[in-house]
Amino acid sequence: MSEDIHFDLSGPGPHYTRPRKVHYPESNGLPLAETRFQYDSLTYAAGALDVYFRDRPDIAVEGNRLLYYVEGDPRSRVAPDVFVVFGVPKRRRRIYLLWEEGKAPDFVLEVTSRSTRRQDAGFKRDLYARLGVREYWMFDPTGDWLDPRLQGHRLSGARYEPLSPTGIEGGGRLFHSTVLGLDVYVDRGEIRFRDPATGRKLLTLEETDRAGQEARRRREEAELALEDERRKRAETELALKEARARIAELEGRPPAEPSPPSRRR
Repeated sequence: MSEDIHFDLSGPGPHYTRPRKVHYPESNGLPLAETRFQYDSLTYAAGALDVYFRDRPDIAVEGNRLLYYVEGDPRSRVAPDVFVVFGVPKRRRRIYLLWEEGKAPDFVLEVTSRSTRRQDAGFKRDLYARLGVREYWMFDPTGDWLDPRLQGHRLSGARYEPLSPTGIEGGGRLFHSTVLGLDVYVDRGEIRFRDPATGRKLLTLEETDRAGQEARRRREEAELALEDERRKRAETELALKEARARIAELEGRPPAEPSPPSRRR
């Protein structure tokens, strides 16, 4: 954070005075989301994108992080629900200072609600265009405030142009984010991202952990079933061997050895 040097010229001679340090708060005092609908959408989007880009050291994924865009003015701030920045170090941030990071976000998603719908479609949209955000998306999880409930925009010059759907997914419109390289769609009322290369839906870290635990559970069950099958086979072979020995004993002859398995050609 840069600071100007000030000199007091009111006295007999100039002398250095400590500049006032500008404080940029880490919170705006507002709740993370208005309802559970908005909360679920926000946490999914931020979590899924963070997992997807976790191996890229030059990509930052932030959720509900205060972004300050005018140095020295803590009132010039905005808190995008989710934003992604390419070309900056991946690290923990308390706030995002535009002049220190060197660039604006490339992707912004706002999860719209009753109290935010006017700002999302007005002030924020205009601000993100001025800052140079390449893609701006809005999503309404309840379907009460946006029609259609998922809307994507790409910056063209100084204005946003609406994105056209590229197909149909789950009975709804399928979009593609060129910035993220991902498909974006609504599935059972929830925003979802999909990798077009694999066709797989992006999962959050929690969902990834659950999927891993489920895969491990199924693998362990399969291993136990295989071990149980081997045990039963061994018990059957032992019982057969004992039966042959008993028959041979009753007939007064040595027990026959089992014939070796035939080889297939």
